[in-house]
Amino acid sequence: MSRRVVVTGLGMLSPLGIGVKKNWEAVCSGKSGIGLISKFEVHDDFPVKIAGEVHGFQPEDYIDHKEIKKMDTFIHYAVACGQMALEDAGFEITDANAERVGVLVGVGLCGLPAIEKYHKIYLDKGVKKITPFFIPMLIPNLASGQVSILLGAKGPNTCVATACATGTHAIGDAYHMIRDGVADVMIAGGTESVITPLAIGGFAAAKALSTRNDDPEGASRPFDKDRDGFVMGEGCGVVILEEIENAKRRGAKIYAEVGGYALNGDAHHITAPSPGGEGAARCMELALKSSKMNKEDISYINAHGTSTGADTTETAAIKKVFGDHAYKMAVSSTKSMTGHLLGAAGGVEAIYSVLAIHHGVIPPTINYTTPDPDCDLDYVPNQVREKKVTAALSNSFGFGGTNGVIIFKEMIG
Repeated sequence: MSRRVVVTGLGMLSPLGIGVKKNWEAVCSGKSGIGLISKFEVHDDFPVKIAGEVHGFQPEDYIDHKEIKKMDTFIHYAVACGQMALEDAGFEITDANAERVGVLVGVGLCGLPAIEKYHKIYLDKGVKKITPFFIPMLIPNLASGQVSILLGAKGPNTCVATACATGTHAIGDAYHMIRDGVADVMIAGGTESVITPLAIGGFAAAKALSTRNDDPEGASRPFDKDRDGFVMGEGCGVVILEEIENAKRRGAKIYAEVGGYALNGDAHHITAPSPGGEGAARCMELALKSSKMNKEDISYINAHGTSTGADTTETAAIKKVFGDHAYKMAVSSTKSMTGHLLGAAGGVEAIYSVLAIHHGVIPPTINYTTPDPDCDLDYVPNQVREKKVTAALSNSFGFGGTNGVIIFKEMIG
């Protein structure tokens, strides 16, 4: 069995705003969501003082007050975006269809805020002050679990946790479930909220983060020669995937079709990509093979593009796969505006890729001012571009050498 799968609903929040409309408007205007950290007190000894924070989110708008305290923020985000996506899809979960509706929302670092908070409470006040909800707050699969419980989805209920490839793997694995007949509808994506002292401190210790503290909005600059590290962000991106005939029967709005998906490993290093982007190139090749599309069919790549040295490796991988066509495609990194959302990145970037197809608009790479000779593709510098997009490829690569590539295309027929 091999069934076609389409995208019928979108839900997201990021440093650019709450909801798809605000996010898309911000991306198309080249707005940055990066600013000084406000989620915790940043002491003078912190080398990094900037991040992409979500502002204005109120969990009470989506979750009953008594349930909020049972969840860490990454779960709040997942529940909210799951509701947004279902509403956008115009899909109602009922007793008749609940067992065919599944949830697959992944997370990278999950409940780190709860761990830091309750460790301090334990040290200051003792073990009796630890909340009984502590463990459910931080377990990775509780994003999917709470979405399933609160929305009534009784089909597959699982998660993935593959670092910065999480969101792409979650959507891709959910696509496989529908394609293979395990479910008819999947609520899928990635979520993350770990702007905390330990997370920022840990990535800073690894020399992974930008220290452009005096210019937060200009700090995330993928493919630019003067990039100096990624900017941590937070947020969530969830899509509704649906078997195509199911979507047509109910007259659903269809944004795009899932064309192909692949995942693999570098088997090289815990943080560094394989030389020349060999693993990433293989993953893109596998995704193209699964899509049965020609390389020339791809109009746009939403790059992993983290604003680190790995941008050169991704560029090399794209050129290895696409050859001369690499110079004819648009390649942009929306992380230039959102920062790097870790486990949520693939979910949010899948939505931007789908919207590029839906609207015929390609998001820019902002802060691109000084070309890097080793990064010589068309990165859609600084200004949005109106152009028909027939197919978009979204890249996600994570620590541990894990890679994910998903392709979306116009639905025809």
